[in-house]
Amino acid sequence: MRSATAAAVAAATVIGAGTAAVAAGRYASGVALRPRPGRPLPGEPRLTVHATGPGRITLTRALPSLRPGVYGLEGSGVHAVVGPVLADVPHAPDTVVRRLERVDHGILEAGTRVRLTPRLYSGTPESALGIPYEDVEIAGELGPLPAWYVPAARATWVITAHGLGTTREHPLNVLGFLSRRLRFPVLDLAYRGDAGAPRPADGLGHLGESEWRDLDAALHHAVRHGARSVILHGWSTGAAMALHTAAHSRLRDRIAGVVLDSPVLDWEATLRALAAARGVPAALLPLAVHAAQGRTGLQGQGPGQTADPDALRVPALVFHGPGDSVAPWAATRALADRRPGLVTLHTVREAPHAAMWNADPQRYEEAMRRFLTPLL
Repeated sequence: MRSATAAAVAAATVIGAGTAAVAAGRYASGVALRPRPGRPLPGEPRLTVHATGPGRITLTRALPSLRPGVYGLEGSGVHAVVGPVLADVPHAPDTVVRRLERVDHGILEAGTRVRLTPRLYSGTPESALGIPYEDVEIAGELGPLPAWYVPAARATWVITAHGLGTTREHPLNVLGFLSRRLRFPVLDLAYRGDAGAPRPADGLGHLGESEWRDLDAALHHAVRHGARSVILHGWSTGAAMALHTAAHSRLRDRIAGVVLDSPVLDWEATLRALAAARGVPAALLPLAVHAAQGRTGLQGQGPGQTADPDALRVPALVFHGPGDSVAPWAATRALADRRPGLVTLHTVREAPHAAMWNADPQRYEEAMRRFLTPLL
């Protein structure tokens, strides 16, 4: 961001402060809204591998490396999975030892730089989990959308929508639970901006406010292919897409419920958080908000239609917590307080954005089982 700030200052000198402000605002909004599927969210620090051993790995001691639960570990050419902290294993004060569950590919050795990620699996449902699936194509607003379809016996389908910084591989975390244990057919969607899907004309993500039409297309596909009812399960912006779809789809009467993980309910706060985490100076954040409105048509101040309590008509199970620095916890808390008859909130502490399952998979899945069973 130093070079961008210098460029903005130089532009102000040459072409005037007003034009420079517009340029800086456009730059800052682009930094926040440029789709980066499959890359880590900003603000997650890189960690150093200090050592590995049978079933264990030693990492730099930091708040992320101390989080409870199970996480993916990604680096250049490396993907692994780590489990809980092993507090009884001797280690240096500036390190932490976690259980090493598996190494999917690459080599973990001393000096390797890695990040924690909520994504545990890479590949397809079959290659990652041994679950048979079909590649399907959904007719979307901008063009064909690829999706993985896992068939099962029930007439209620689950459609999954990933969120910021991830791909359709992220919902694989819960695919085994949904398809094998609960026997739901699952449609795992790739939407605009994802690999293999159409690129939005402006090249920007809209934090769910236009992407929801792709989820709506998936809903229409499911109903055409035999779904009598549908559960929408979204993470992050995917959760915002689910709320938009439940409020505005012509087939919203087929939606039996929604599961929301780390929902983006206040687009303005999320945009500011993303821009700040990517190095945009605080002075440019208001410009980024105005530029984003002009470039994308995002509406309102603070919580918009996705968080409108009156727009919610179906039961909602929400996983979120105060540790989320991307999607404000306060907006989720307010939604739950306003609609206690429809919203069941499971507070998850010590988990970053879109990693509520990772913090405690068994608790997450038991909450889903209790929520989904009456909706069958």
